[in-house]
Amino acid sequence: MQSKMISKRVLSLLLVLAMALALMSCATERAGNTPSLDTVLSQTARFLLEKASEPVCGSVGGDWVALGLARWGGDVPEDWFDRYYAAVEHQVKSCEGVLDTRKYTEYSRVILALTAMGRNPADVAGYNLLQPLADYEQTIFQGVNGAAYALLALDSGDYELPRCEASKTQATREMYIQHLLSKEVPGGGWSLMGDEAEVDLTAMVLQALAKYQEQTDVAQAIDRALTFLSAQQDEDGGYTAYDVQGSESVAQVIVALTELGIPMDDPRFVKNGNSLQNRLLDFRTEDHGFCHVLGEDANLIATEQAFYALVALYRGQQNQSSLYRMAPEVNPVSENP
Repeated sequence: MQSKMISKRVLSLLLVLAMALALMSCATERAGNTPSLDTVLSQTARFLLEKASEPVCGSVGGDWVALGLARWGGDVPEDWFDRYYAAVEHQVKSCEGVLDTRKYTEYSRVILALTAMGRNPADVAGYNLLQPLADYEQTIFQGVNGAAYALLALDSGDYELPRCEASKTQATREMYIQHLLSKEVPGGGWSLMGDEAEVDLTAMVLQALAKYQEQTDVAQAIDRALTFLSAQQDEDGGYTAYDVQGSESVAQVIVALTELGIPMDDPRFVKNGNSLQNRLLDFRTEDHGFCHVLGEDANLIATEQAFYALVALYRGQQNQSSLYRMAPEVNPVSENP
């Protein structure tokens, strides 16, 4: 009987010790023993290269992966970028230069990827992918994100806007800026539809306006948007949108702050000791991808966005230009065709 009691006590002590070690492990991770940003980037890049081993000209498994990998500058197979560019050329040829008749973010996204790689978006299989962004009405037809990504694409390489056809409205950067400012919702921030600001879209617009924050009206809109984003942040450092806390919102806000030159330890964006960077890393999966919602398997879209957000953080730590400010850099990934 006595030996049984001793065994139970030993077992209880072992359970308590195991729980204590688990808690210490969690605390230690938060204290700084998580993998370095270098390690996380390398592991996530391998995940993306496996999932997008045959890159496409498209928003998933292609354009954003190319942007992230090129701006990271880490170890990527030499022919991966060539195969991505071949996919872009094939797509552009097959559609005779018309990537989409309504969504002009299709052009902006490819321009960003090609610019990051050091390729010339003004001559892809003989087509100028900058040309559609000269059509103001068609570019903003898609909504606020059309104007925001047009600015990001044009500014990524300091590209001059081509001349628009005589029957259409010639776009200028200032027209896109003013369009974004005119769409600000009451109280600050932006929405795709309606009068309630959305975290993701607000972050995307801030990324586009960051280069113009010396303009008084832009700076004021940015301040209001930052106040909105700070107020919306959860106590664990993340964001809840449509009743779901997803990693993509965190990633987009990180990119917005890095474009604006705001550090991750800015008190406006640290809640209960939880930073955006820490919260984003919570979404890492065992296979080194990122999930959309905690507890789910890795998601390619979520991983793409998390990766280029971490690249944005890494570039800031290395005193390099921000994710989207690529000119007048010459990226050695590949030569212009």
